[in-house]
Amino acid sequence: LWRFGYSARLLKTNHFRTAASNTSFPAVWMLLAQYSGRIPGLFVVVKKNTFFTMPETVEDKANLELYSPHPEVRGMTLLNREAFKRTVVVPVLKVKKEIVNTLLKSLKHTVLQRPGLKRVVEDPEDEDSRLVILDPHKIPEFSLGELEQEVLKQLNVRPEVSKYNLELTYENFKSEEILRAVLPEGQEVTSGFSRVGHIAHLNLRDHQLPYRHLIGQVIIDKNPGITCVVNKTNIIDSTYRNFQMEVLAGESKLVTKVKENNIAYELDFSKVYWNPRLSTEHGRIIELLKPGDVLFDVFAGIGPFAIPAAKKKCHVFANDLNPESYNWLLHNCKLNKVDNKIKAFNMDGRDFLLGPVKEELSKELPLLKEEQKTSFHIVMNLPALAIEFLDVFRHLLVGEPCSTAGLPTVHCYGFSKHDDPTKDIQERAEASLGTSLEGRCSTYLVRNVAPNKEMLCISFQIPADVLYKRPCPDEAKPASKRLCTSKDFSEEKLLS
Repeated sequence: LWRFGYSARLLKTNHFRTAASNTSFPAVWMLLAQYSGRIPGLFVVVKKNTFFTMPETVEDKANLELYSPHPEVRGMTLLNREAFKRTVVVPVLKVKKEIVNTLLKSLKHTVLQRPGLKRVVEDPEDEDSRLVILDPHKIPEFSLGELEQEVLKQLNVRPEVSKYNLELTYENFKSEEILRAVLPEGQEVTSGFSRVGHIAHLNLRDHQLPYRHLIGQVIIDKNPGITCVVNKTNIIDSTYRNFQMEVLAGESKLVTKVKENNIAYELDFSKVYWNPRLSTEHGRIIELLKPGDVLFDVFAGIGPFAIPAAKKKCHVFANDLNPESYNWLLHNCKLNKVDNKIKAFNMDGRDFLLGPVKEELSKELPLLKEEQKTSFHIVMNLPALAIEFLDVFRHLLVGEPCSTAGLPTVHCYGFSKHDDPTKDIQERAEASLGTSLEGRCSTYLVRNVAPNKEMLCISFQIPADVLYKRPCPDEAKPASKRLCTSKDFSEEKLLS
């Protein structure tokens, strides 16, 4: 019965289902024997002990789990590709080879669609025919629907579905399917990663660590071009914004080359900070710049803001405290032929603002006229700490601004776990600056870093009364006779 494929239809008939539900075990087989006389070529061999291992149950389960590896791989920590082999029963149509392509087009939604699996195989019994594999999820109980039958009728193909043993191997499964089969049931599966050149960067959870080397090898196997997989072993809390990592699989080559917004960068991933998820944000800021603008990049890294700005003919001052980042910044400036357009510094961010930035602004801002189009931008991409550096701008310069239009625009990044991250980031910036930014700033959500943790960028033009210290013209007189008003004093006290 099972061999000839009648079981599903037989068990679905009301007569058989009702009779079987009210019949003892031996009598069920008598019913099957009765039906065997009505179906040509059907025979039944009665074996008491095989009732719960009937192929019907096995095949149905195989169809439901067509893309699941063999269950014996559960708990595997050392990758054994051979253990993933399994055979599943799938429906096939026998078709003359000259109409195979036509049939594939006509039944494209019914034919098996699976990368790496053949949809058409040789017919071992007829060299002039081919077996077209159908999707078992679309052909329940190995029975064609009316639409499929009509298509076959028009193509003069017999609408008979046969069964075919399809062998699946490790190569036929996707990485998430493999990992879901290996890791304990109900636990989160990691198949996503950040790609940095030939390196795949993972952030594994504690429960995934026993499987980390297997996970690394699977990622290499399933992602062409990935030859090294690393896992971050601690958070970025060092002075130089890099993190310790463990090589899980592949070569231990951590110097790599990446391309972002059509610009190439080289770096040692173990010694500098690089996040491919920030490419859109880098491009967004560069779009705000015009040729001739001045960019001060306080935490420049290897140059993802500085180098494209220089290519846009901006005047760039780029700084990073990490000596490795500074060296790779110089290397990438030469690589992209902008080394004569960028002044690079290896300083603490605060010292950079109080030194080269202050010097350049003191020199250039007094020369600006209202009609001039030059803009000054200060990028502060150190989201864990950058807001704390904003107090540097309090009375950074002395005098009066010649043009309020030329006041520098700051793009400062920060993390927030607040229910209202926009409000939180603005209030923290205001606290550092000592003034309100209401109506004078914009906040942009860059990305979600972790559950309930956002990365944002707040942009604002530094208010003149923050940036400039206005000396009282009567400073030499006694306090009682000075011309400074109480309003001036209160502002001075607030900003000091």
